[in-house]
Amino acid sequence: QMQLTESGGGLVRPGGSLTLSCVASGTIFPISHMGWYRPGPGGRRDLVAGIDTDRKTTYAESVKGRFTISRDNAKKTLYLQMNNLKPEDSDVYYCDTVPYFYWTYGTKVTVSS
Repeated sequence: QMQLTESGGGLVRPGGSLTLSCVASGTIFPISHMGWYRPGPGGRRDLVAGIDTDRKTTYAESVKGRFTISRDNAKKTLYLQMNNLKPEDSDVYYCDTVPYFYWTYGTKVTVSS
């Protein structure tokens, strides 16, 4: 079991950057495939970026080259570096396992001038 707490969202201008963080409790973070999500149609969560236990990463096409996912297993923390942000990136971002399983509050990102 894990509890996941996201932070780092905020208001940023187009072209700006943010770094999201997700701190996990419990012991299974280091052996979990993790990801960042945003809400999708029908209540599902769409994967924005994922990182497995070998640190292999995957990205949605819309964020490739702009976002970087990383993890620090010693700190049980997942990160999402978001660069060159666009208004269409605005959303609530959630951290979870891949596939998603836990309920979290998320952190809100707003990109606006």
